[in-house]
Amino acid sequence: MTHPFVTHPHRTLLALSAPVMVSLAAEPLTALVDTAFVARLGPAPLAALGVATTLLSSVLWVFNFLSIGTQTELARSHGAGREQEGRRVASLALVLGALLGVTLALVAWPLAPAAVRLMGLDDAGVANGTGYLRVRLIGAPAVLLTVAAAGALRGRQDMRTPLVIALVVNALNLILDPLLIFGPGPFPRLELVGAGWASSVSQWLGAALAVLAVSRHTGLTSERIWRDAGRLFSIGLDLFLRTGALLLFLALATRAANRLGVEAGAAHQAVRQSWVFTAFLLDAYGVAAQSLVGFFLATGQRRLARRVAGIACLWGLGTGAVLAAGMLLGTGPVTGLLVPEGARMAFLGAWRMAALFQPLNSLSFVTDGIHWGTSDYRFLRNAVSTATATGGLLLVVLERSSTFDLTQVWLVTGVWIAVRAGFGVARIWPGFGAAPLRQP
Repeated sequence: MTHPFVTHPHRTLLALSAPVMVSLAAEPLTALVDTAFVARLGPAPLAALGVATTLLSSVLWVFNFLSIGTQTELARSHGAGREQEGRRVASLALVLGALLGVTLALVAWPLAPAAVRLMGLDDAGVANGTGYLRVRLIGAPAVLLTVAAAGALRGRQDMRTPLVIALVVNALNLILDPLLIFGPGPFPRLELVGAGWASSVSQWLGAALAVLAVSRHTGLTSERIWRDAGRLFSIGLDLFLRTGALLLFLALATRAANRLGVEAGAAHQAVRQSWVFTAFLLDAYGVAAQSLVGFFLATGQRRLARRVAGIACLWGLGTGAVLAAGMLLGTGPVTGLLVPEGARMAFLGAWRMAALFQPLNSLSFVTDGIHWGTSDYRFLRNAVSTATATGGLLLVVLERSSTFDLTQVWLVTGVWIAVRAGFGVARIWPGFGAAPLRQP
């Protein structure tokens, strides 16, 4: 049977991307909701939230091979008609997600205070950030289970089920946040820690729904699931290093912002969470392209895989331009919603800088998805490592400058984005090195 992309390429890509766009935005949307409520507590709790969420995302995203590798493997097994292999990979990913999540929580719990302090907060900020981070660690196994399940479902081009789960998780978090942060009526006033409990409880509900969905839609098995562990861990090593390099730069940028003061740290948290939100929106085209590219390569149709890449980049670039315009036009409302009064002067220049780099940001994330679909993991590892080395060096130089400010932190972030985007595009057009999508 002819794949719908052959006859309706743009419609098919958008139909796959739209639900992914909403569901991928759920995680940063949770953080944005937390940011909006915690901002009412003042700059110090907001800066502590920024540090804790940076550390948490840095650790959890390192395990994104559970989603990325699982999605590509499921897409290829589906394209080749090897459905039992797909069930084994999905089952293995869920088992690994649970085991890694529990291990992470146990290891990170005693290290939380030192990690928060390393990010430049004062004693009160360390106490706030540690409390929030530890509560969020309780939800770590749930996050990794949900990540693995989403990869399995999207590998079969089921983009709607992860969307439904994401909406449920965010709705519950939105309900619990004001109750647990501010403590109206019989609820305790937990402030920043309350935001952590709202997120963790919501994530466990999402994990239960995600595992049930994989069982129903994809199927699970206990038969020889560990035979695929070597391949998944091999994928995981390159993705671990790639994601580690990416998150290292984000952590270095957050550290640089906090060294400028509490106000700059709070402003950076608002810009960073908004940037992450837009990045996840743009990543939707990459996720859709990943499934399509993997499927078509498994069927031996490289020409169609290249066509997917071109159309995904086109839509990503256009959406990036729209997001840039929207950010610039929405500066006032965003400032009022997310930024405490004392942090607004530091916020404005950094916000405009983040907006201007959105088109390049789109290409960096979309091409990531394309290269995931081709299993070009080692290339992505090297590209992101090069970008992070460049950006990290620039941050070190700028921190020694007497005119160093938050706008310059985001200028360096833009350079980091540009390097990633340049490598991602050049690997496809013209296709340097052993490029899987090079024109034959």
